[in-house]
Amino acid sequence: MKIIILGAGQVGGTLAENLAGENNDITIVDTDSDRLRELQDKFDLRVVNGHGAHPKVLREAGAQDADMLVAVTNSDETNMVACQVAYSLFNTPNKVARIRSPAYLVERDRLFLPESVPVDHLIAPEQLVTDYVRRLIEYPGALQVVDFAGGKVGLVAVKAYYGGPLVGNALSTLRDHMPNIETRVAAIFRQGRSIRPQGTTIIEADDEVFFVAAAGHIRAVMSELQRLESPYRRIMIVGGGNIGAGLARQLEKRYSVKLIERNQKRAEQLSEVLENTIVFCGDAADQELLAEEHIDQIDVFIAVTNEDEANIMSALLAKKMGAKKTMVLIQRSAYVDLVQGGSIDIAISPQQATISALLTHVRRADIANVYSLRRGAAEAIEAIAHGDENTSKVVGKTVGELKLPPGTTIGAIVRGDEVLIAHDRTQIQQDDHVVMFLVDKKYIPEVERLFQPSPFFL
Repeated sequence: MKIIILGAGQVGGTLAENLAGENNDITIVDTDSDRLRELQDKFDLRVVNGHGAHPKVLREAGAQDADMLVAVTNSDETNMVACQVAYSLFNTPNKVARIRSPAYLVERDRLFLPESVPVDHLIAPEQLVTDYVRRLIEYPGALQVVDFAGGKVGLVAVKAYYGGPLVGNALSTLRDHMPNIETRVAAIFRQGRSIRPQGTTIIEADDEVFFVAAAGHIRAVMSELQRLESPYRRIMIVGGGNIGAGLARQLEKRYSVKLIERNQKRAEQLSEVLENTIVFCGDAADQELLAEEHIDQIDVFIAVTNEDEANIMSALLAKKMGAKKTMVLIQRSAYVDLVQGGSIDIAISPQQATISALLTHVRRADIANVYSLRRGAAEAIEAIAHGDENTSKVVGKTVGELKLPPGTTIGAIVRGDEVLIAHDRTQIQQDDHVVMFLVDKKYIPEVERLFQPSPFFL
């Protein structure tokens, strides 16, 4: 596939890294020649120095025969105009744009149309992060929760702790513990290394376990791996930007929410638009303020300002003063592994959330959802099985008959409203949504080929 990426920042660079090794023809456009040179040295791709929305630059990048344009510059306006130019001058068939401003997003249904601003797929990073954090709050104790098939199925990552009934026991005993609940352990990571889950595999404390289950069964399965945490009630958010404000708006109806914002004017605006959130103007690293607001009674402290260091330091202080759980937004990917798992319980990477959404649109075959997991090393995919037994490599076959790449697990199959946890004898039918976990993303092209129907397939 011939793909043009506009913007060589963290998102554009990470997307190029994900796609360059998958037999794609990648061209990346940016005004920063040093950054372009750095990417060209690391990956097999073309670079063009220039403004991504200018016709001449797009022509030089090969827009006239490109399959897809992915506009992820830091400017919403540049991204929108680039899609318009690609549509009007080059008839580029697939156009993806990152749009961050709520002023555009609130009008998305009327604005982003072929006759208006021709963007085929919209990526809103702040909305993605807000949804991601909300899912973590709904499932206390989870490290990561991702949805498939419109929320019918969840893939959940949890750390196994002493006290969980399954810890110290083989996976095969899970069915004895929960005879009426179907689940599938998709992967286990022990001390950073992947272990293939089998019936004889013993779950150890500190294992990172990924399992697939119907949405209604997630908490029951979690209770097998750790003592189930009480539902959260009191939440403190630091940072009143798009993410902090959006999160407060989503949570304030069900939880007791406090929000700390440093800018006086912004704090006043938020106090007017948020109905049930208590808004404070102040510094979240101020011990007196945290003590006055009873930080020791807070269930979750969520720092989502634009400054990584401020987020990290305020969360460390909050944890020391008694906050039960801390979540931190971190822009720099190098910081994520450094901080997660200690005093900071969960590090949230907006880049990974954005990359997951982008990969959904650039994968071959009919891929309904893609999630980048474990800082990009692993991936979860929801693929739709098309064709029939003559044209498809999967339709009519049982899971056990499929030649899956190493480290690939089929966790669940969604058929209409029915959720089937996959076993070797489960047969895949036309239009099934197949949820897979890949320990190593280098095998993604093989999975894509498996799900691409072909009229010439014999």
